[in-house]
Amino acid sequence: MKAQDGMYIDGAWRPAAGPDLIDVVNPVDERIIARVPAGGADDIDAAVRAARAALPSWAATPPAERAARLTALRDLLVARKDEIARTVTAELGSPLAFSEAVHAALPIAVAGTYAELAATYSFEEKVGNSVVHHEPIGVVGAITPWNFPLHQVVAKVAPALAAGCTVVLKPAEDTPLTAQLFAEAVHEAGVPAGVFNLVTGLGPVAGQALAEHPGVDLVSFTGSTAVGRSIAATAGAAVKKVALELGGKSANVILPSADLAKAVAVGVADVMSNSGQKCSALTRMLVHRDQYDEAVALATAAAAKYGERIGPVVNAKQRARVRGYIEQGLAEGARLVAGGPEAPRDTGYFVSPTVFADVTPDMTIAQEEIFGPVLSILRYEDEADALLIANGTVYGLAGAVWAGDEAEAVAFARRMDTGQVDINGGRFNPLAPFGGYKQSGVGRELGAHGLAEYLQTKSLQF
Repeated sequence: MKAQDGMYIDGAWRPAAGPDLIDVVNPVDERIIARVPAGGADDIDAAVRAARAALPSWAATPPAERAARLTALRDLLVARKDEIARTVTAELGSPLAFSEAVHAALPIAVAGTYAELAATYSFEEKVGNSVVHHEPIGVVGAITPWNFPLHQVVAKVAPALAAGCTVVLKPAEDTPLTAQLFAEAVHEAGVPAGVFNLVTGLGPVAGQALAEHPGVDLVSFTGSTAVGRSIAATAGAAVKKVALELGGKSANVILPSADLAKAVAVGVADVMSNSGQKCSALTRMLVHRDQYDEAVALATAAAAKYGERIGPVVNAKQRARVRGYIEQGLAEGARLVAGGPEAPRDTGYFVSPTVFADVTPDMTIAQEEIFGPVLSILRYEDEADALLIANGTVYGLAGAVWAGDEAEAVAFARRMDTGQVDINGGRFNPLAPFGGYKQSGVGRELGAHGLAEYLQTKSLQF
């Protein structure tokens, strides 16, 4: 797609208030592929004012009509799915097959779920002698990351629109072209002017201005826990609601009765997908002491198959960050069995698929989110020890449990302090709530629970 040289505000593309630009770089070859405006506080203010003006009419629009606009949007995303995949590949570096199967297909599915929910959700209920109305919370400031550039946009914008809210979106500066493509689809879908607005810009400038704006009623942010903490503090000072999907350090617990080979293979594949750039990645593999050596051998062999199959990380800063964690793992005594900090290619922001053995729970690589293709394998003594290790971080976003008996896996999963757990390789469900315990966030995305984040209640007593 051709990059837009303006902001999408009040139903039209308009010039940015300032002259600054953001270079969009292809992580595979480090070449600049486009430039987009670096919006600032004035652009954010114009977008919020447009969203505020459009709110009364959109909030009063019958849910069936909101559903129709979302259905049209879903259909347009389907029609442009190949362009979506190519765009994500160009600015994120994701292999095209993964962009087609995940980066394009998943948000299309999520958009479809909200088209259906907008038409079927009970926005009114009878409770005793009261009627409870579920009303849109207002203007939403959505700040999205680069790792899933369309999915994260759809996971915020679609439920907000279904609820009757209006939106100002500030996408990640690394992947603005996908967000511009989405804005084009919103326009073509007939969403009224001002209901959805897009401002491209830097996080500390445009993102901060959006989080602080008094005309925003809810800030929905996905990104690092550090930035989420800052946004929560800003919103808290204004008594403003936040929805935060933050970091993760998820445990993949393999119980002794599990199919070890399958559990290891799926676990390694999960860490390597999207080059490890997902907050739900199962980066800690927990294996019983009696099976530990076999699991390490299996993981080492599995990781070797991904050398030429994964894409780069998003930028030079992220590559340096991931390499720094690998070097820290070595310095703290973990045993490197695959990969390492050395650059696997002369060009591009590539990191070798890396596996560490003999990792202890107190090591940095076992506690902090790396956001790259790095797996740590930890040994546990018994089930109680495994649970202690699994719950022993500040995060609680996702996890997995493998066992020969499903009931055994479920019993363990119920004791994990985490928002979502895959049982024996369970598939991702776009209707199930996604979000974390502890410092992994506040609130939930996807499905009816995700829609509820954008609603507030009003009770009428009779």
